[in-house]
Amino acid sequence: MKGLHAFFNPGAVAVIGASKKPGKVGNVLIKNIMHSGYQGAIFPVNPKEEEIEGFRCYPSIKDVPDEVDLAVIAVPAPTVNTVAEACGRAGVKFLIVISAGFKEIGTEGLEREKELVATVRRYGMRMLGPNCVGMMDTHTPINASFGATFASRGEIAFISQSGAMLVAILDWSQETGLGFSKCISLGNKGDLNEADLIQYVAEDPATKVIACYLEDVTNGEVFLQVAAEAVRKKPLIILKAGASQAGARAASSHTGALAGSDLAYEVAFRQCGIVRARSMAELFDLAVAFAHQPLPRSERVALVTNAGGPGIVATDAVEGRGLKMAQLGKRTLDALRKELPREASIYNPIDVLGDAGADRYSVALAKVMEDKSVDSVIVLVCPTALAQPEDTAKVIIDVHRQYPTKPICSVFMGGASLAGGVRMLGEAGIPCYVFPEVAVNTIAGLVTYTRARERVKDEALPVFKDVDPERVRRTFEAVKKDNRLVLLGSEGAEVVQAYGIPAAPIKLATRAEEAVAIAEELGYPVVLKVASPKIIHKTDIGGVKVGLASPAEVMAGFWAVTGNVQRYLPGVNILGIEVQKMMPKGKEVIIGMTRDVQFGPMLAFGLGGIYVNLIKDVAFRLARGLSRKEARAMITETKAFTLLRGYRGEEPADIDALANIILRVARLVLDFPVITEMDINPVFAYKDGASALDVKITIT
Repeated sequence: MKGLHAFFNPGAVAVIGASKKPGKVGNVLIKNIMHSGYQGAIFPVNPKEEEIEGFRCYPSIKDVPDEVDLAVIAVPAPTVNTVAEACGRAGVKFLIVISAGFKEIGTEGLEREKELVATVRRYGMRMLGPNCVGMMDTHTPINASFGATFASRGEIAFISQSGAMLVAILDWSQETGLGFSKCISLGNKGDLNEADLIQYVAEDPATKVIACYLEDVTNGEVFLQVAAEAVRKKPLIILKAGASQAGARAASSHTGALAGSDLAYEVAFRQCGIVRARSMAELFDLAVAFAHQPLPRSERVALVTNAGGPGIVATDAVEGRGLKMAQLGKRTLDALRKELPREASIYNPIDVLGDAGADRYSVALAKVMEDKSVDSVIVLVCPTALAQPEDTAKVIIDVHRQYPTKPICSVFMGGASLAGGVRMLGEAGIPCYVFPEVAVNTIAGLVTYTRARERVKDEALPVFKDVDPERVRRTFEAVKKDNRLVLLGSEGAEVVQAYGIPAAPIKLATRAEEAVAIAEELGYPVVLKVASPKIIHKTDIGGVKVGLASPAEVMAGFWAVTGNVQRYLPGVNILGIEVQKMMPKGKEVIIGMTRDVQFGPMLAFGLGGIYVNLIKDVAFRLARGLSRKEARAMITETKAFTLLRGYRGEEPADIDALANIILRVARLVLDFPVITEMDINPVFAYKDGASALDVKITIT
């Protein structure tokens, strides 16, 4: 918190590149700071001027007589580094570099930005930008930006990677009355990034909710740590635009193929409790609700409406968003039956009928808010001839004041005739929308955050004392010495066994006689598999033989597999034939990993076997910070769980054993960043225990 205090609350500000000419960025910056109500000293810096907007102008930052906390730089890009150097020598603590012409323009700009960042760090300064709009703090107050308008005072901190998006939202907010605590344009994120600023505003008493527009994150691991901590204090809502590059690369594993371009962000946000918005409208719908409404205890929603159609639409939306229609208690139903017309529907949704005035809404709303089985309420009003929008809005406001612990949203489905009521609700901090789905979506966002904040934190990742990293290291060294990046199945089994993951015994044979000897050692029946890093789907080319129960069958199988490969893939290098103990049939699942460029290893669990890519019944989690509870949740949220817990009289599988494998895979891939992709497919799940059958690992 203290680290950026003087950035948002500077005792003195210098504008380097200040200008007398109206319309110039340097002139806009001076005027914006002046007119924001900023109480500190303002020092224009321009060697060609003596006075700007009534302030004495200085030729250089070193000539400014007072200590400067913040310097706002708006000079041509080629001179920015010289100016930053001068600021460092003068003891300036913070820079906002408005100037463009850095990494966004290509190689030349990138080198310029690297030099700028090096200067900033050499002098221990912190910098926002370059290529940014600036920042605003409505509580200091200060407007150190070249935005056309100064934000209204409020409790939403808005952090935007797009300067254009920020100024557009500020312009829109002037009409809607939306207020902000801080507005920050990240620009190129040469120094200060989203994690730095989220960490600061999470501690800011003037901020109740954090809203972000992001296109990427600078450091995935740091971002997740900061975001998870921030979420414990206040809601963090992010609109993530664009797709990660990690998902765009070709993937050779099932897990890599299943991990879409945006999936890592989706998983990361969910895992650390971030509420993800899908549009700018949703971002600020949620921000307003979080700023003014209490959090719901759970997901039970009650609807009060004066029209059946909108009530049905809202009900569908409630169920579609994973919420529940509240089951009203007997006391509530009896009161509604007594006080509403006989034709009214007293069951949720409560239809007070088209001729309802404000008094009928008052009765229904008060009884519903009283009911302990209701966690949140949506009030729908259609503009019938007898509707009383202003009076109904007053009822909603009054009832909400009587029951301030339950969130309430309103839907006034119309235009001019309802405008008065809409305005009253907005001024009272009660979200009001034109259509029911938006209100339901807002309630769903509140519930999502409630669940995330209340999630019990168990031990992040269990400590396993029986793992053997040195055994894994030796295996990887042997593979690299052989100029390979893809492990054979026997090598993969060696790796997972070193981390306590049970795997079917498997050994490599280079001759038919050796295959027979291994089969005798392992015990019949056995499976034969072709061993080649170039062959991904072995069964497709006849590279697998199962159920071999005698030396003769093994001998014949060896030559059959070899012949099939030579016929279908002539010229492919075969390193041998692997002989594996044939395990009892179990329920087939997949446990895999693909490494995301931002967030590191991402684990997958789902229905396994040959149909994994077709059915795509998979749950994902990041390996970092994975708890035993989350490992079990990965299993339970898949359709495979229906089979695993016992279907139509079948014995249930050992869920704890599968969760244990997931956690051990997480430990393995965190310990060895050289693992880029990994599939254990299938894992046979049994009543007691589980066994890995086919292990595929790719390293760098």
